[in-house]
Amino acid sequence: MNPDVAPTLLTAARDLSRALGALRFGEPIAHVYDPLTYAWAPYEAYVRKHGATRKRVVLLGMNPGPFGMMQTGVPFGEVAAVRDWIGIHAAVQRPRHEHPRRPIEGNACQRSEVSGRRLWGWAAQRFGAAQAFFADWFVLNYCPLVFLEDSGRNFTPDKLPAAQRQAVQAACDRHLAAALAALAPQWAIGVGAFAERRLRDVLQGDLVDGSLARQIHVGQILHPSPASPAANRGWAEAVDRQLGQLGIALPRPGAA
Repeated sequence: MNPDVAPTLLTAARDLSRALGALRFGEPIAHVYDPLTYAWAPYEAYVRKHGATRKRVVLLGMNPGPFGMMQTGVPFGEVAAVRDWIGIHAAVQRPRHEHPRRPIEGNACQRSEVSGRRLWGWAAQRFGAAQAFFADWFVLNYCPLVFLEDSGRNFTPDKLPAAQRQAVQAACDRHLAAALAALAPQWAIGVGAFAERRLRDVLQGDLVDGSLARQIHVGQILHPSPASPAANRGWAEAVDRQLGQLGIALPRPGAA
């Protein structure tokens, strides 16, 4: 019987949020958003609805985009995909210290997160219904925080000063280890090079039981960011090829 792992995932997410909430960040970071606080309701709904069972494949992103998880609480959470395909409608609150140029509007946000639109659009095209995708697949982010400069520009966690980066990684590594132990996937796939490195480091360390770590295969797919010329030349087709090279079977487009 496939156990309900949602409570474990949610407890790990709460622990992660508390650990990160105790950290402080200096310039150029002016605002830090944690969707696991103000957008907890949709994140909890996402995990309970689609993350309750063990998975064959886990996709791991780096951290939320300003018009994705930052707005909706769901990894790669492009508004239309979250609302209409993933089926999450829970209300989002407002962060305590909101950047005037980056308001939180939840499902009312009119901007589209390109990375999320590509990822969830690919999933919808390949699997059809969301239930078919989530039967064996799940999507997580490594770090839940959004770092914003005074201008409103996004600042990614890989660019943090060493001491701050190490503190963030320590908390995020513990969460990732707990999530992998609960989901027990055959495959853990980094969406981009940063996420793949974190997967390898966690699985090669002492946070994950050795027997489980040996059962999880790690790979990487192209990140769907519009800043990537390769992604802009046909991200879905590139991902199909990369997953095929890894030996991960996909439904034929439109077959689901």
